[in-house]
Amino acid sequence: MSEAKPSAVGGTKSHRIYLLLKDAILSGRLPAGSKLAGENKLAEQHGVSRVTVRRAMEALQSTGLIERKAGVGTVVLEQPLDATVMTASVSNLMPNMVKMSQASQVRLLEFAYVLPPEMIREQLGMAQGGKVQRSVRVRMVDDKPFSHLVTHVPESIALHYNEMDLANTPLFVLLERSGVKVDHASQSISATLASHEVAEALDVAVGSPLISLTRVVFDEQGRGVEHLDALYRPDRYRFQIDLERNGDDHSRYWEPKVAGMPTSGKAE
Repeated sequence: MSEAKPSAVGGTKSHRIYLLLKDAILSGRLPAGSKLAGENKLAEQHGVSRVTVRRAMEALQSTGLIERKAGVGTVVLEQPLDATVMTASVSNLMPNMVKMSQASQVRLLEFAYVLPPEMIREQLGMAQGGKVQRSVRVRMVDDKPFSHLVTHVPESIALHYNEMDLANTPLFVLLERSGVKVDHASQSISATLASHEVAEALDVAVGSPLISLTRVVFDEQGRGVEHLDALYRPDRYRFQIDLERNGDDHSRYWEPKVAGMPTSGKAE
């Protein structure tokens, strides 16, 4: 399925309506065969003109998400199962990271030694003036990009590998080869919008919603060894959390289910 670019959708308001309806269709909230409300109703619901809605509908039709039938209305089309969608289980993280690295390819966009931003320097616990190796990579499946990765690694560690190594080997493997004993990490997940640079790399429209993940990895001495800022296309990547019920009859609660983790071969 081709991606609709801003020029295909029109102005900012029509692009917003397009993204909202696209997300509802791809997430299953608007299943195949269901009918969309008419242009007048949608315009009223979103507080825009009928022309704005029509532009969004034309973009949805051009990307194969809907079909507009005379006398019937606008119908959501069946979407083919996309083999490029990657799923990362938070409860079983490391095996899924191994699977991801084996099933995807990497395009290295940047590789340089720089002074890190103050926030990253502090999170890695580095001294003032220390340099990091900064890289920008895009992960793909079948030549379709799904993640944009920016990593910062302290120079003393990164000197053990080169640009060619990073383009062909998962970073966690390179860290281990450098003698790093990875112990734990701090990770947060949120959402953001695609900037012009990221949108071009991930082949989406500027302002498209993305999954945002930040991870700081530490060794056995508690020293920061990697800072990762990752952005994922939500139509090609998702997180899954397996839960189990715990507690007694009066205080039952859900808790993440954690499976066994391998000790090597990890990749972001």
